[in-house]
Amino acid sequence: MAKAAEQSPDSGNVYTLASVREDLVRQEDTIIYGLIERAKFPSNPHTYDEEYAQIQGFCGSLVEFVVKNTEAIQAKAGRYKNPEENAFFPENLPPSIVPSYSFKQFLHPGAASININKSIWKMYFQELLPLVATSGDDGNYAQTAANDLSLLQAISRRIHYGKFVAEVKFRDAPQDYEPLIRAKDKEGLMKLLTFTSVEETVRKRVGKKAAVFGQEVSLDNEDDDEENHKFDPSVASSLYKNWVIPFTKEVQVEYLLRRLD
Repeated sequence: MAKAAEQSPDSGNVYTLASVREDLVRQEDTIIYGLIERAKFPSNPHTYDEEYAQIQGFCGSLVEFVVKNTEAIQAKAGRYKNPEENAFFPENLPPSIVPSYSFKQFLHPGAASININKSIWKMYFQELLPLVATSGDDGNYAQTAANDLSLLQAISRRIHYGKFVAEVKFRDAPQDYEPLIRAKDKEGLMKLLTFTSVEETVRKRVGKKAAVFGQEVSLDNEDDDEENHKFDPSVASSLYKNWVIPFTKEVQVEYLLRRLD
């Protein structure tokens, strides 16, 4: 049985249940601000129209062009050396050309094969984006694509962080997980990972943060207008309830199924 390497006490990459929870809470902020930034622009459908882009030497939409080329540059700069990062188009990414930090191996090696960004991509453009952006076209296609990428990366990082959550939980109680893993019991693992009250707390916290962060602030009134927001706060709550939490648990299950390989 292969075991993930234990980290040294002086490592800067120590993961504990408390530290991963803290990081997950901080990632909520990043995602909410990403939603606010994307909501500044209307839907701008030409950003996603392959026929409109007509980029010489490239087959695809403008957003695909921006994402693929940005990921290639970031790969050269070493972004994907960090096990917390997962590319949307990992095929044929160039190698890093700069000295990279030596990340300690905390995860089981099987973690590298888990990437559900195709599902995240589909969800984002087909289901989430229509909830965030109002219908319209202001011509800011490059800026729109850049905001899409930032938000996509934040959501992807949050979801794939489930690998670290799963590893911490496994190390904390291997006796609970090993029988289910050996039996390939996906349903049993999902039940073991599900805490409805915790999920409801996360959803409510995200909704409250979105209402606060997205509130329009005016110095002309003593009380800020709580009804006027940069985007609908319920979208953030729905994002977590319908996609972030379920996708994260999917990643955790897939990781655990590989944990004893």
